[in-house]
Amino acid sequence: MGNIDDGAYRCPDGSSPERVKQTVISGVLGAASSVTSIQVANLLRLFKIPQVSFFSTSPELSNKQRFEFFLRTVPSDKNQAHAMVEIVKLLKWTYVSILYEESNYGLKAFNELEEQLRSQNICIAVKEKLTKDSGVAAEGTYDTIIQNLRSKQRARGVIVFGSDQEVAGVMRAVRRNNATGHFAWIGSDGWSARELVSDGNEPQVEGTLSVQPRAHEVEGFDQYFRALTPETNRRNPWFIEFWEHFFRCKWNNSLVTPFNQRHPRNCTGRERISDNKSYKLEGQLQFVSDAVLAFAYALLDMHRAKCGKTKGLCESMRPVNGTELLAYLQRVQFKGLSGDEFRFSAQGDGPARYNILHFKQVEPGKYRWMPVGKYHDGTLHLDLAQLQFQLGSTEIPRSVCSDPCPRGSAQRLVEGELCCWHCVRCSGYTFAAEGGVCADCAPGTLPDAHHERCLPVPESHMSPDSPLAVATLALAAVGSAFTFATLAVFVRHIDTPVVRASGRELCCVLLAGIVMCQATALLLVQRPSVLVCGAQRAALGLCFAVVYAAILAKTDRIARIFRAGRRSAQRPGCISPRSQLALCGALVSVQALVAALWLALRPPRAVHHHPTREDNQLVCLASVQRAGYALALAYPLCLVAVCTVYAVLTRKIPEAFNESKYIGFAMYTTCIIWLAFLPIYLTTWRHVNLNLTSMAMAVSLSGTVTLICLFFPKLYIIVLHPEKNVRQSIMAKYGTLKNRVESATQSDDYEMSDKQRSACSLVSTNSRASCATQTDEHDFWDMDVQL
Repeated sequence: MGNIDDGAYRCPDGSSPERVKQTVISGVLGAASSVTSIQVANLLRLFKIPQVSFFSTSPELSNKQRFEFFLRTVPSDKNQAHAMVEIVKLLKWTYVSILYEESNYGLKAFNELEEQLRSQNICIAVKEKLTKDSGVAAEGTYDTIIQNLRSKQRARGVIVFGSDQEVAGVMRAVRRNNATGHFAWIGSDGWSARELVSDGNEPQVEGTLSVQPRAHEVEGFDQYFRALTPETNRRNPWFIEFWEHFFRCKWNNSLVTPFNQRHPRNCTGRERISDNKSYKLEGQLQFVSDAVLAFAYALLDMHRAKCGKTKGLCESMRPVNGTELLAYLQRVQFKGLSGDEFRFSAQGDGPARYNILHFKQVEPGKYRWMPVGKYHDGTLHLDLAQLQFQLGSTEIPRSVCSDPCPRGSAQRLVEGELCCWHCVRCSGYTFAAEGGVCADCAPGTLPDAHHERCLPVPESHMSPDSPLAVATLALAAVGSAFTFATLAVFVRHIDTPVVRASGRELCCVLLAGIVMCQATALLLVQRPSVLVCGAQRAALGLCFAVVYAAILAKTDRIARIFRAGRRSAQRPGCISPRSQLALCGALVSVQALVAALWLALRPPRAVHHHPTREDNQLVCLASVQRAGYALALAYPLCLVAVCTVYAVLTRKIPEAFNESKYIGFAMYTTCIIWLAFLPIYLTTWRHVNLNLTSMAMAVSLSGTVTLICLFFPKLYIIVLHPEKNVRQSIMAKYGTLKNRVESATQSDDYEMSDKQRSACSLVSTNSRASCATQTDEHDFWDMDVQL
């Protein structure tokens, strides 16, 4: 880009002007204002000219897609906003207000503040815009802003992102509205340590914490500047204007400006800057010197790379390529005149280094800005011990909408206010959870006395030493004792007529099933575990299947024998002991298959069951499922039903076949037991221990009743009347039986051995009876005539 030098010009003497070689601009320093820098950057990017600003802090300028040729030696206001939020967090404020000026500087900073405060769950009470670009606000406008701030009494912390002139108007409004001391301010670099704000407003500004980019004094510059005069500094066209303003005089032959016409005297040139007490250097000149040095080091690196040791510019740098110069600028790293190390960030910003200043009253009536902390690369260090928001008080003002709720209470949010709530006491089965809400305790837990946390409910489970379990164990023990006693008697009298006539094989199966019933009752009152739960599910159905399969085999045999006797003299098939055992085994295998499939498809588990909030029961999963143990009992109940039907059908069998009568007693009693158990089971489903205990008693009683009904009559003869347990007694009983069968059915040969039956079948009906009396006695004892 060259100087605009062409056009229709003519010299005063009428000659044509000489063309002067254009000066090429390789880079631009500035501007100070972000708004100006944005406009300049939009222009310079068209010509690919790098720009380095020393005061423009708008976050918008970090957008490298829009401002790829823009760099700056100051950090972005995004970092300043983060530093402010970190201060708010450190002061434990959760409810603050924001004032921001109506400019690019204020608007972009407000957007950053709002986003970062929201991410930290810090609420904004009031958001007010300070007039800036659109004009100058009246005092009434500032008064309204203060009144709006005071409408949120608990939001004492106020972040102010603005310039000194606007903030000074705010402080005067604070004084007019008698709000001095109510607010605690956090200020941006736009008014930090600015006398325009604090002078005359000290009580209102007192306690302010401000964020200011860290800058040190540029060594030697103060002495250099103090020695300058208009005669020695002719290269700066604005220096005379500065001289006139600073000393309030007019320089001879200077250009007329709106300002120097008000100065009553002429400048002599003998004035000295060092003699004026109002002289004070800008505290952030470091960023200006860093910007100059950045260009200097970038051009130096570029010259070394392209020109080597050649003095002056070589052809490779005529003109300087802006894109290449930008790359060298982005890589520069040096120690500035202030002594700080400098390099640009990836976004082209200066290092994020800030000083935290605090405006406090060091003694009555004397105020001063004091450094109390620093912020560097995202980390805040603030000395809270040095903070003093009021003279003689180190207490930090509280800026929260609502105080934390007491123990065991929850927050009920005020409509439209995320950080404001009313405290509500948690009750019932709830506790004060994280997030300030009352939450239900998980099943198996109850809130403590203060509703602060949930405590586990003590575990309860079926135990053999509980009263109900002891009663069940006692019943099972008695039943087992009687069962083993019966087995002992039967084994001792294994070859006596009563035992042999009872069907020894099926009796053994039946006794084994009864023992399994008593063992199942013991399993049902044990502490649940995977092994116990699996054993319960398998044993519950299997024990009944063994018992009622044996009974069904007996009743079926008797029924078939008498049914066949009414039709013919032919002996029915499958009535031998081996056949009966095979039938019994087939019936039991069905239940075994069902149990195996159930265990494979639904493995047993011990789980915690909570029928009420106060209960925490360790139970087997099957005991609390809807189907529960019904699947295990379904098939055995079918066997019970069939056995009961057979018992009814064989109730009129002649008296000598007492077995059918006793089977009927056993089945009727079993039905009564289970009919009584069913309502107890259904009404105690919430109390699993009682539920299981009632089932265990029903199982044990079923086995005991079967033992009493089917075996005690035989034990009565074997133990108390051994004289009846002889062949003659059986023969006499059988004689009576023979006449009744003969007259009722005309067929009694089904009780004979196969050999005798074949012989007797050739004679008449009357002769068959006498033939039966002559059969071999050993064949007779193997008959299943039941006493």
